[in-house]
Amino acid sequence: MPEQLMMSALRQALLSRQPAEGLVVHSDRGGQYCSTTYQRLLTERHFVRSMSRRGECYDNAQAESLWSRVKTEVLLSRFTFASVAEAQAELATYFDYYNYQRRHPALGYECPHIFEQQVLLTNAQLCLT
Repeated sequence: MPEQLMMSALRQALLSRQPAEGLVVHSDRGGQYCSTTYQRLLTERHFVRSMSRRGECYDNAQAESLWSRVKTEVLLSRFTFASVAEAQAELATYFDYYNYQRRHPALGYECPHIFEQQVLLTNAQLCLT
């Protein structure tokens, strides 16, 4: 994965979500995550960097599970796409489904969006007490 692609995706996520300082950003040990540009961005935003241990895939289990689902539920059923734009559209549709409709056992059979909203509401209520 080219560093430029990863940085573009990260910047897009930061613009759309606007996370608070102290966010833990987890990654594997890929070279793009060790780059000066990536490290600088995390430092400037006051994010906490977290990396998997060398050779320990279980440190990144949630991400590995997600990509396993993408491969099983999208890529293996299609094999080929007519264009990069078609592949991007198919993956965007899948990620919308994954985040807003697909229920996850690890989240009490809620979709990630609803689970996140519940966590944010609970945290806000705790701050008020």
